[in-house]
Amino acid sequence: MTARTWIAVAFAAASAGVAQGFGRFTLGVVLPAMRNDLGLSNTVAGSLATANVTAYLVGTLAVAIASSRITLLTIMRIGLLIAVGGQVLCAFAPGVIVLALGMFCSGFGGAWVWIPTPVVASAAFPPEKRGTAIGLLSSGMALSIVFTSQLAGWVRRIWGDEGWRNVYVVQAVLGLLIAAGTIAVVRHAQEQLSDKGSIGGFDALRRVPGWKPVTAMYTTFGFMYLLVLAFMSSRLEDDNGWSASTASLSFTLIGLGMVVGGPIIAKSVALFGTRATLATAFSLWSTLVILILPGWVVPTLASSVVIGMIFASIPVTLTMYFVQNASPEDYGPGFSAATLAFGVAQMISPQIGGALADWTSTFLWVLILSAGCALLGILGALGLPKRSATPPTIVLEPPTTQPLVAPSVFTVKPH
Repeated sequence: MTARTWIAVAFAAASAGVAQGFGRFTLGVVLPAMRNDLGLSNTVAGSLATANVTAYLVGTLAVAIASSRITLLTIMRIGLLIAVGGQVLCAFAPGVIVLALGMFCSGFGGAWVWIPTPVVASAAFPPEKRGTAIGLLSSGMALSIVFTSQLAGWVRRIWGDEGWRNVYVVQAVLGLLIAAGTIAVVRHAQEQLSDKGSIGGFDALRRVPGWKPVTAMYTTFGFMYLLVLAFMSSRLEDDNGWSASTASLSFTLIGLGMVVGGPIIAKSVALFGTRATLATAFSLWSTLVILILPGWVVPTLASSVVIGMIFASIPVTLTMYFVQNASPEDYGPGFSAATLAFGVAQMISPQIGGALADWTSTFLWVLILSAGCALLGILGALGLPKRSATPPTIVLEPPTTQPLVAPSVFTVKPH
């Protein structure tokens, strides 16, 4: 693999960071300031997150349809531009309505970037190394979260709660630069579009071995993780009396855990298998979320690092499963269908979390709900085939010696 290939993968990882870390997870760290500045209730604040994840849901449906008409690289580029546009809207939002529109654009663009990017980024790697490429995408998203949490803490120290829009201003500028670099550098030869199928791609999903437990885990993850990422800062500040800077530090540590989480989990899957890796990840999530409830500083900060690792590990492992077990034609619509279920769970999660916090006047039960949901993920992991379907023998056409990213369409030879 050439240096230019690594540069292309780096830009793909940065694009994932813009679409996911900037576009979808900034809300969790700026929410306390945004809520105070605009005078929002927890329910309304949860609705902003719902607008973001609803758009992600709509975006996954659109990807399933678009993948039979345009290439995955084109989908990725369009999504990146839409995501950056959402950040621009948030940067200049005078109130809730424009802010919700920005959240919608960010969520829609996030789906259009994330679904095709694993194939685009990993196609130049040999089959046994593709988990590494996917792990690097998670690291790119993680670095953007680390950056955002530190930026948000600095902005609040300088401008107070009223300065939260400046976080989005900085992100929009960086997003435009990364989008320009990605469009200029990243290439992906795709000779065949995905087959047309049912709306949402569920016919392609059903052809993936173990699709039921995988979809169940993806759905569970979508519901449980957002309860923590959207409301953890509010829990620490409102319920546990943490300062804004210390709460931002916990979010930073989550991001740092994500940086190393993806590559570590890729290695874990190779050594211990998908079932064991996912069952362990869901078990640890439940344990650690309970551990942070008292708000003890050292245990909470230490747990934040591991929570970040788990937050990276579960989607990376599930994405690897699809890349390895879905045919090239089924990947786009099939992964979109699984992501659709994930998106539905995301859509209702913050609304339920915000309403629960308003009803109980605490964020305690929001985090307990997340910990309980992780138990369902353990059952899903144990429901996977004891051995993942063996990846087909793959012959790349043309050879991988070509620069940048190799084709995603392969000749598949049955064993």
